[in-house]
Amino acid sequence: MRRFLLAAGMLAGALSAAALSSRPAPAQQSKVGDWTIEKRTQDTHCNASRGYKDKEDENRDYVIVITYSDKAIVIVMIYDGWEWDKVGEILRADVATDDADIMKKAKWEVMDKTTVRGIFEFDQAIMDRLSKARRLTLDFEDDDEDSIEMQIPRAGEALAALKFCEENRK
Repeated sequence: MRRFLLAAGMLAGALSAAALSSRPAPAQQSKVGDWTIEKRTQDTHCNASRGYKDKEDENRDYVIVITYSDKAIVIVMIYDGWEWDKVGEILRADVATDDADIMKKAKWEVMDKTTVRGIFEFDQAIMDRLSKARRLTLDFEDDDEDSIEMQIPRAGEALAALKFCEENRK
């Protein structure tokens, strides 16, 4: 009986060690207010993300993810009130913050029924406008129903932490 328990214990230990070693390494993560700054092992860049529920909008989920490199700025917006039909469809939207227009008729790609992604050439002026913003608005062309205003408080601090993460991501 002792041999059986010893063998079972050794087998369990070996299996758990194998399972732990096959899992991806945990993400490096920090918080800035309710923003999460993260470097995941499967990504080549750091991400700043923020999610919240809006009580004034049927308690729907809002999520924004921002990442950038010296070549591009990527913004992903998720809103569970959207019901996009075609994955891959390109939408046009004016992009603005609470006090400044950023882009007219920017391209946004539908990723799934609740998600759009904008990929823009890196421009420090865009980053500067985002860092001062409290809200980011997408005003979709000919589609007021799907236009959205997302709250992004403390964006400046989050983008500074994102920059630090990018500079130290090795």
